[in-house]
Amino acid sequence: MMDRNIAPPDADEEETAAIIAAVSAYLAEERAETDTEQTETWTGKRWAFAGRSEAVLGRSVRVRDGTPTDAWTAAGRADRL
Repeated sequence: MMDRNIAPPDADEEETAAIIAAVSAYLAEERAETDTEQTETWTGKRWAFAGRSEAVLGRSVRVRDGTPTDAWTAAGRADRL
């Protein structure tokens, strides 16, 4: 039984199935990205990032727990570390 609430009322069975498949795939991808973001931490990378930042910036930085784990994003916020 397909949930017709997400499809237009005039959609046939095939169109409804395609819409549900597309929405399901999108939500699965979003969930996977969220899970990856939540499990990634600075454990084991904090000192290496701080050392590289110090070499480039000429000053020491402190990588806090709330710092984004993506190195490019964190580097863009180095002025706040």
